[in-house]
Amino acid sequence: MTLVAVELILVRLPLLRPFRTSFGTQTVKEAILVRALGGDGVEGWGECAVAEDPLYSEEWNPGTWMVLRDYLVPAALEGASSPIKGHPMAKAALEVALLDLRLRRELVSLASHLGAVRDRVVCGVSLGIEERLDDLLRQVDRFVADGYRRIKLKIEPGWDLQPVRAVREAFPDASLSVDANAAYGPEDAEHLARLDALDLDYVEQPLPKDHLLAHADLQRRLETPICLDETLTSPHVTDEAIRLDACRVVNLKVGRVGGVEASRRIHDLVLEHRVPMWCGGMLETGIGRAVNLALAAMPGFTLPGDTSGSNRYFEQDVTAPFVLGRDGTMAVPDGPGIGVTPNPEMLDEIAVERHVIRR
Repeated sequence: MTLVAVELILVRLPLLRPFRTSFGTQTVKEAILVRALGGDGVEGWGECAVAEDPLYSEEWNPGTWMVLRDYLVPAALEGASSPIKGHPMAKAALEVALLDLRLRRELVSLASHLGAVRDRVVCGVSLGIEERLDDLLRQVDRFVADGYRRIKLKIEPGWDLQPVRAVREAFPDASLSVDANAAYGPEDAEHLARLDALDLDYVEQPLPKDHLLAHADLQRRLETPICLDETLTSPHVTDEAIRLDACRVVNLKVGRVGGVEASRRIHDLVLEHRVPMWCGGMLETGIGRAVNLALAAMPGFTLPGDTSGSNRYFEQDVTAPFVLGRDGTMAVPDGPGIGVTPNPEMLDEIAVERHVIRR
């Protein structure tokens, strides 16, 4: 059956708690959902991971909307690929929607399509920068009690050694890591080396994304493994980063690398290099969360990722909520495609713009 139309839906979901990183504070999750409609009545869904502003990367929702509406979707409706450069998160959202459509027709789950080896995955939680240390400690205590198996703390200059040390002292047995979101420079190497004393699993993306050699230099200064996120935009860059010893842990995000198929290639490459890997998150709704869980069930994902329960961020998710088990794991959807669909009433409530492109 042919693809007959694609609907773009811009949604806004309030966050239960502001989420602050080194590049800004989010109070609302704004996302573009992509709905692929087949001539047989089957639908496929994808979610774009970009935000309201171009802070994590160059992509942002207004630009992504235009790229999908004017270039990517019209090409897909004609059965062609678009020649436009860049925009990996926009491309990933459409690719997932089209793949979901195909897999639902074939009655095959995304996890099965990817060669998943687990029906539940171990989960971690990412905690933003807080105004007060006591607030951070209360947040860590809450999520440790909930069963999360890894705590990741956002850091930036001026909010790093003191809060991380306080968390380590209060939770000496916790699996703990930090994420700088590229907030430091090579000149901060001596300061970052002080994190070695805090028994961290890794330091994520300490330097700007294009500083590949600088990350390799920094890794020689640190005992703590460096994990790269923003830097790893393709299989090629990932291979170079590992070969240069610029990272000893890999964060894989389906949107950042341009889709599921690129993610599969990176997974296989990282597995061949025997480097620890985990699935990153972008505060996704249940649509994107389902994709992350399918990825994290693949054999190369050996560390807890950012795929927290829906109640970590939202009072009500756009899909049925994802729930953390008492053992710190979450079930991988096993229905056809990504295994979840949006609640129509909820979708109507949070949608702020809709646009249908027909063949």
